Amino acid sequence: MKKTFLVCCALALTLGAQAQWKPVGDKIKTKWAEQINPKNVLPEYPRPQLERTDWVNLNGEWEYAIKPKGQAEPASFDGNILVPFAVESSLSGVQKEVGENNELWYKRTFSVPANWKSKDIVLNFGAVDWKADVFVNDILIGSHQGGFTPFSFNITPYLTGKSNQKLVVRVWDPSDKGYQPRGKQTSNPEGIWYTPVTGIWQTVWLEPVATNHITSVKSIPDIDNGTMNVTVGTSAPCCNTSVVEVKLLDKGQVVASAKGLQGKELRLAVQNPTLWDTSNPYLYDMKVSLIKDGKVLDDVKSYTAFRKISSKRDANGVMRMQLNNKNLFQYGPLDQGWWPDGLYTAPTDEALLYDIVKTKDWGFNMIRKHVKVEPARWYYHCDKEGILVWQDMPSGDMGNQWAPHTYNGGTDKDRSAASVANYYQEWKEIMDMCISYPSIVVWVPFNEAWGQFDTEKVAEWTKNYDPSRLVNPASGGNHRACGDILDLHNYPGPNMFLYDPQRVTVLGEYGGIGLPLENHLWWNKRNWGYVQFKNSDEVTAEYVKYADDLKGMVDRGFSAAVYTQTTDVEGEVNGLMTYDRKEIKINEAAVKKANQAVINQLSK
Repeated sequence: MKKTFLVCCALALTLGAQAQWKPVGDKIKTKWAEQINPKNVLPEYPRPQLERTDWVNLNGEWEYAIKPKGQAEPASFDGNILVPFAVESSLSGVQKEVGENNELWYKRTFSVPANWKSKDIVLNFGAVDWKADVFVNDILIGSHQGGFTPFSFNITPYLTGKSNQKLVVRVWDPSDKGYQPRGKQTSNPEGIWYTPVTGIWQTVWLEPVATNHITSVKSIPDIDNGTMNVTVGTSAPCCNTSVVEVKLLDKGQVVASAKGLQGKELRLAVQNPTLWDTSNPYLYDMKVSLIKDGKVLDDVKSYTAFRKISSKRDANGVMRMQLNNKNLFQYGPLDQGWWPDGLYTAPTDEALLYDIVKTKDWGFNMIRKHVKVEPARWYYHCDKEGILVWQDMPSGDMGNQWAPHTYNGGTDKDRSAASVANYYQEWKEIMDMCISYPSIVVWVPFNEAWGQFDTEKVAEWTKNYDPSRLVNPASGGNHRACGDILDLHNYPGPNMFLYDPQRVTVLGEYGGIGLPLENHLWWNKRNWGYVQFKNSDEVTAEYVKYADDLKGMVDRGFSAAVYTQTTDVEGEVNGLMTYDRKEIKINEAAVKKANQAVINQLSK
């Protein structure tokens, strides 16, 4: 009897441990949700352009609590949450909203590997939405404001001699009640607006480093002069005498190298480099080292590519976008980057890659990443697969008058000084994070007048900060005579109602062909689509009709177009596939043929 009791207890404990985490709620989910192991969540190294061999992933089950804003650390927590899935998501195991009057608390312990004892320890966060305060062993070690970008702290001074170290994170996110960039998040999801995202939503990890170590690698190609211009940042002050060394490798062989001081641009010359483009996304490996007195203090792996994005007038006087000095019509879907189970966070790296691969399969060569910034691995996959990216600034502090059909129409938002300062801080951090990805070719500071302010100044600042890419200053309206691009939006079909002879003219959004599919819908209330049809054949026929219309507008002056959209998202049913990615809603062969015809129209 006693033995049976012990066996039952052991079984109950085992089942309890296994049942600690599971997706919650009754919403649709992707197939990848079933593949999640709570003890090994998103195990891939999260930062491919600055990669270290030795690291510890802190994803997994943490404790969480939702408490009124302004309180001290809770004495008790509400339960467990699976990091890095936002607390509102199913995959978090919680699926609760926080709101602007509460704060979200996280807690866990970690141990430092014994063989790291001679190193400094850096704690890295991929992204936390929106304001994060980080405590190590009850000491506030730092804060970060910004929901889309990585940040790090050297936590070495705050570690104790104990085996377990305490880590607490406090997060506040006012969602649409604040001025911060938030993209499509809203406290009242409906139509084109989605569920709030609060807290940690990208990987958290530890790594051992030297006290002076590499913190950034910026690489900007110059194909006209055959050079790769690389700037390496370190944790040391600028007067430090350490030297950085950069080696550029082609299939394992060093083809160029350079040495210099941290923060100084190094030029690596390569004769006849292989160019990166959408049909041959060729990447060069980089090895970056930090050296002092002949000793390597730190080294990281990175990669880069030789490619050029520019604009030039064609034989007919039309300003065209060029890739590697050749006209190329850029054509792709509006990609929101949302997941029914993980919201901002894809369930697995395979899932993150899937949407990109399908976009290429459908014959597109570009993605417009819409008012969201992705984890570093998403851009890495775009670089590897060979797809161009237009990167939006996530919108916030909205309330403008929108004028899509005229030049100099609409209003600029009168934002507070704090709102403006935060915009520039977050936009700079986003550009810093993304600046070395060859796939990114266009910056988009504003969309449809959402929070748009000082348009000319913002466009000029963006161009000055990164002259190597094109700037699309105001996608879809409140057009100003600045930047490189005039961007029109028109639904449902394509239409060229404005044209700018001094800038590239593009159709930044059109389409929105809706098809609600039973058992693949987010909710039972009204779903959104600019036009709605009953089956795949009807959707495909309408899509091809729009593509044929668009093809006729290429000669008239369109140099790029963006179709809405890659997937359904919550109440939107205008995706080329369902929100759960389980059904493709179009005839893929017919859509690919139509897309390629549009792209090829410019090269005829």
